[in-house]
Amino acid sequence: MITISILGLDQYVVGHYSGDNTKNLANLYEVSEDDISFYAPNCYMFHNGVEQTSWNTLVRVHAPERFKVFESKISHYLLNTLKNFSINVAVEFFYYDEHHRYEYINESYPRFLTEDNLVNVEEEELGEDEELYEGNIFEGYEDKLEEAYKESEECDDEECKCHHHHH
Repeated sequence: MITISILGLDQYVVGHYSGDNTKNLANLYEVSEDDISFYAPNCYMFHNGVEQTSWNTLVRVHAPERFKVFESKISHYLLNTLKNFSINVAVEFFYYDEHHRYEYINESYPRFLTEDNLVNVEEEELGEDEELYEGNIFEGYEDKLEEAYKESEECDDEECKCHHHHH
């Protein structure tokens, strides 16, 4: 319901920032942590043709109108915590009427991905009796490949089916 967009910071920094600050922001807003989301586009800030990423950061907070009363506390918190990641930080607030928000929540799945419900795909390890082949996988076929290449180079038949481009 409250979306905090951070423009001009690396998206991975924003991901870590989100993990470290969602609980505090939820407490300041007096809402559940489930009501706070971050948006971190893969983008750059520019001024007069010069990239400003991590030098100038713009934070846009989208929240229902009833949360205007928290604006001062939230802006103070965001400015003070984000100054550790950017030289200059600005915060803008955008409010909307909650009657204009629609959502669908699929009850068959957890509401959010968490460390507990993520599926970690790790590289498959080789068994004790298996080893990685580091040899030449084309060994024994090199002569055949070279012969096929020579034949395709010599081809000058316009109606040939060799898939070679004829001039």
